[in-house]
Amino acid sequence: MNINEIKSTDDVDISIDIGKLHFENPFILASAPPTSDGNFIRKAFQMGWGGAVIKTIKPDDMQISDVSPRFSVLKDKKGQNIGFENFELVSKQDCSYWSEEIRALKKEYPDKILIASIMADLSAASWKNLAYKMERAGADALELNFSCPHGMPEQGVGAAIGQSAEIAAMITKWVKEAVELPVIVKLTPNVTDITAIAKNVAAAGADSIAAINTVQCLMGVDLDTLSPMPTVQGQSTYGGYSGYAVKPIGLKCVAQISSTVDVPIYGIGGIGTWQDAIEYIAVGASVVQICTAAMLEGFQIIKPMLAGLKAYMLEKKIAKLSDICGIAAKKMTSHTNLSREYTAKATLTTAEECIFCQKCLIACNESGYGAIQAVNHKIQIDVDKCDGCSLCSLVCPKQIIVMKTSYYKPVEELRNIV
Repeated sequence: MNINEIKSTDDVDISIDIGKLHFENPFILASAPPTSDGNFIRKAFQMGWGGAVIKTIKPDDMQISDVSPRFSVLKDKKGQNIGFENFELVSKQDCSYWSEEIRALKKEYPDKILIASIMADLSAASWKNLAYKMERAGADALELNFSCPHGMPEQGVGAAIGQSAEIAAMITKWVKEAVELPVIVKLTPNVTDITAIAKNVAAAGADSIAAINTVQCLMGVDLDTLSPMPTVQGQSTYGGYSGYAVKPIGLKCVAQISSTVDVPIYGIGGIGTWQDAIEYIAVGASVVQICTAAMLEGFQIIKPMLAGLKAYMLEKKIAKLSDICGIAAKKMTSHTNLSREYTAKATLTTAEECIFCQKCLIACNESGYGAIQAVNHKIQIDVDKCDGCSLCSLVCPKQIIVMKTSYYKPVEELRNIV
């Protein structure tokens, strides 16, 4: 469609095709508690989610046992949840339950994409048998969980697989040999270089990559008992960190992967709004998976996400969502290659709105270059001293300090012009 023909949100296309999978929209429930029951998935589909990844299914002979409590949150100074920790394990439902539910869900919602997340032990037969069962049940694709950072690595699986490029590639190959379904490999961020793992699994035949799973963490310590949290009879363990606070890590990993391998990417990590989704798509994700926001706010978040996404595309005259995939990733470069001829200087835009909190003054004089001074209870910025770091603009509660940019030519170049 010509951009001049985009007159309403009905004219934009938010569907995405990944191989033979057609997603009606880019919002998918990630493999987690919200997809631990077939009825949860039904409710999500009814509300408008484009797809769901079933909470990781294991072989029936693999024993797991959850503890309680197993969740914890990190709050900002306003009491808002910005980070979430869990050390919950995989699905408690057996293979028979999920085989029946997959068949039923695909019959009820044939246009929704249903992905089976699987995890098995380090044997080819275990992975192949489980993959074949899910294919026979009617799953649209498989997601290989190589990334759970707690509990499962102690059994030699989860992140223990995803931290080894060789083992991850080996298991990917096993599963590709066993089924004809698209195979998605879910990677862990708890590695030195995620691109090395991505290269190996792509070479082994992975059709897509999902990134990222949770970041290993310790949420905090109870100051009354000095016990780590969440506390289980006075003890705790390292869990998986998710939620809004991990978005920068997820964006980095997706951007790195998209610049390294030529396979579609499912973006994951800190997504709870349509704006977050756009950011992930811009750095290379085709679709996004959402977990923590759905857990904390409910499946209803899909409605403002869909509306906001369409409104954004209308405003920006974007006919098809896939048109913006990877645009931002192409603008990433090395620190060495960043321009030293492009400058930014702090400017106080509306001095009358300044409340003289002095946050900028303190920041600049204790962590900057002393470009800000207080004169007669008013903030003044010495542009000649300003180094352009932007710290003052970030701490200003009124957001009236902005960084005005310019482009200058080096002295030698100016001399040549003269």
